[in-house]
Amino acid sequence: MTTAHVYIATSLDGFIARPDGSIDWLIPFGEGDGDLGYADFMADKDAIVMGRGTFETVVGFDGWPYKVPVIVMSRSLGPVPDSVSDKVEVTDKSPEDLMSMLAARGLGKVYVDGGQIVQAFLRAGLIEDMILTRVPTLIGEGRPLFGAVRQDVPLRHISTQTLRDGLVQSHYACEG
Repeated sequence: MTTAHVYIATSLDGFIARPDGSIDWLIPFGEGDGDLGYADFMADKDAIVMGRGTFETVVGFDGWPYKVPVIVMSRSLGPVPDSVSDKVEVTDKSPEDLMSMLAARGLGKVYVDGGQIVQAFLRAGLIEDMILTRVPTLIGEGRPLFGAVRQDVPLRHISTQTLRDGLVQSHYACEG
């Protein structure tokens, strides 16, 4: 069975990016010791599923940061750059159909990234757990992590820890 897992940071007011998609407010918190648990999180992941906006941000980084296959969910993304064409697959499948396809490929755990994609997977009841890191910064407006849901999404708190620079990281299991 393929399961979906989230590891993401939000501003204290709940945004994952500015309205234009910029994550510049995160940069000071990425500097310093440690990776805030990301390497441990990724250690057992077989693939990453992300949206177009997240992909467009990541493809602009210096060097490709992922060692596992990346699936970009998009209906509007054009051809991917040649530098990552062997690492990235684009699909317009629904979350349910994509998870079935990944299960058929024998993939076990999938990292789901990007606000709209996390929201779609939550609405479909496909998220197993989430690690949310709250960054002590208010950005006032931007792209929210969570959007409208058809019904309550019950979560079970697993743990919370205070990290360096005032970051607070909580782990939740999705019960819905």
